[in-house]
Amino acid sequence: MKGRFIAIGGLASTVAASVVSSVDLQHAIFPSSSDSLLHQLYGDLLRPHDGQGHTEEVGSWLQNGRVMEFGLDPDEDLEFQAQCGFYQKHPVEFPDDDWSGDLPLFSGIVSFAHVPVAQCFEHRHTEQAAKYDIAIVGAPYDGSVSYRPGARFGPNNLRQGSRRLGKGFLPVRGFPGSKLRTLDPYNAGYKIVDCGDVPMSPYDNRIALNQLYRGQRAIYNATTVKDGLMVPKVVTLGGDHTTTLMALRAAHAHHGPVAVIHFDSHIDTWDPKVLGGGITKTQSINHGTFLHFAHEYGYIADNKSMHVGIRAPFIEKSDETHDYDCGFEKIVARDFDIYGFREIVDRIKKRVGDLPVYISVDIDVLDIAAAPGTGTPEPGGLTSRELLTVLDGLEGLNVIGADVVEVSPPFDSNGEITSIVAAQVVDSFLGLMTVA
Repeated sequence: MKGRFIAIGGLASTVAASVVSSVDLQHAIFPSSSDSLLHQLYGDLLRPHDGQGHTEEVGSWLQNGRVMEFGLDPDEDLEFQAQCGFYQKHPVEFPDDDWSGDLPLFSGIVSFAHVPVAQCFEHRHTEQAAKYDIAIVGAPYDGSVSYRPGARFGPNNLRQGSRRLGKGFLPVRGFPGSKLRTLDPYNAGYKIVDCGDVPMSPYDNRIALNQLYRGQRAIYNATTVKDGLMVPKVVTLGGDHTTTLMALRAAHAHHGPVAVIHFDSHIDTWDPKVLGGGITKTQSINHGTFLHFAHEYGYIADNKSMHVGIRAPFIEKSDETHDYDCGFEKIVARDFDIYGFREIVDRIKKRVGDLPVYISVDIDVLDIAAAPGTGTPEPGGLTSRELLTVLDGLEGLNVIGADVVEVSPPFDSNGEITSIVAAQVVDSFLGLMTVA
């Protein structure tokens, strides 16, 4: 390559508040001749852009910021000449040092959808206590699974899967004519924060679940910002499905019995004598019995809750009767091939009425092809589009809390399919919670 750059003028670049001057840095990194090709290509990127940096010329190639002609031999390669001509006509323009023009996609702490991080468990009952309207919190727990562990890593992967979320309207959100079509949940007048994860013991399930309840209770007891909202709304990132029991317990203290819309391939109302408790008493509460206990303890309203997407086999013949006694009706996965979305949504809304609603999504409600990273996968499930369409159709319900659980990263694909879908489910929750 015989051509030589004489000058590439341009704006200053990004090194803010450096102890060493930009010129010194350039000499350190590019000790060769100041008019070398490498120096001319990269020397300018060491200069600040905030108007406070050095203004002296950087090497003999920069002449008062003017773009100079390239000096090329007549017999230089035509492709190289074309490249030089492009850079001459289009000099690089670096962003300002205030960072407002930089992409936040891969920067900063990875909170869910880049919402602010809050210290939700500190300084309670003091002026320093965090205030918010919607709290996102992780429950890193998988001590009560019956098959594949790994969901304790779910909250972190959900946040990773949400990096492209945080602003913008969705042209498919809600049914045609819905207010959701013109909604940006992250800028809808609600203060949304990520509380991080509740500290949960990996050694003792009883201690861990108590820790989660205390964390959920602290979040619900926080002061809100939005006028008219008395209690924060809470979105939990699981964790195995047992974590929903603690979320329901905390929600019940403020809202009374709630209606649960439970998206899952399993009923999760199993009698503990059938699942877990018949082996040891300490395993009576697990990810397949938590709804039995939620009903027994009075956290959910009688005959007002609904399963959606059920398809896993029962364990005992009596399971279906016991499920009904726990207050649930069900829409099975194959009903999606028989009924339209509006009919499915209408059945759900009619069932829950005007009660406060808690939505719980076990990611295994999706087909194993759509969500391989889960603890107890079942074939024949919903597509991600079907799940998101039904969720958006629930617009108008009083959604006071929600969760997405059983995301198990060790079994996910290298394309992060499950965590990306699960993050989009949370985005739908936020739409339901913020739509006017």
